[in-house]
Amino acid sequence: MVSSDVIPVAEPDPAIPPFPTTSIEFINTIVHYHRGEIARMSGWRDRLDRTSNWAITVVAAMLSVSLSTPNAHHGVLLFAMALILLLLWIEARRYRFFDVYRARVRQLERNYFAETFAPVPQLRADWAAALAEDLRTPRFLISHRTALARRLRRNYIWMFLILLMAWVLKISSHALQEEGTRPEIVRSLHEIVGNAMLGPVPGWAVVAAVALFYGGLGLATVHADKHSGELAHGEVHV
Repeated sequence: MVSSDVIPVAEPDPAIPPFPTTSIEFINTIVHYHRGEIARMSGWRDRLDRTSNWAITVVAAMLSVSLSTPNAHHGVLLFAMALILLLLWIEARRYRFFDVYRARVRQLERNYFAETFAPVPQLRADWAAALAEDLRTPRFLISHRTALARRLRRNYIWMFLILLMAWVLKISSHALQEEGTRPEIVRSLHEIVGNAMLGPVPGWAVVAAVALFYGGLGLATVHADKHSGELAHGEVHV
């Protein structure tokens, strides 16, 4: 006979995955999770590089088209500026995703792996809880404006400056415009403004629009970054 005092052991619910119960299992979980976040971070980093490569290709192609023949209109360079701005907008969005996964990887490296190699007394006690909360409710860590400023300051401002110099050269040199008997170098500001005409849009309006556009780029480039998040730790950043 089976004793009535025996308490049946509840079988584990197959719908609930088992959690680590020993230190070895926990370490294995940390290692595999770190590798997974590294892979996601690397994927978004690759997307950033692709967008930058597209932008460099666009700049090179448009410069070749615009400066290779006098018959090419200076509007080609203005169109290139618009394309680079679009790619910058796309890359800023991708950078926000990259920043999320980079922060997770760096939290593990700074608070767990570094502590394993060389413990320090000022370790943040709630780093695991902060990481768990981010996993439960993922949020962007920086705004789109901040991402734009960072990518502009690191890569895109140089492309915009190259396009600006090429555009100024294009409208200030008759040799790079329509063929004719005029002198190769424009001798007055009035001629430069006249050469900047874009269809029915007068030259002064085009020059003013370009000046405002680059003024905005300049303000965005010097946008104050408070060095929050991972920028506050070390110097190796994207």
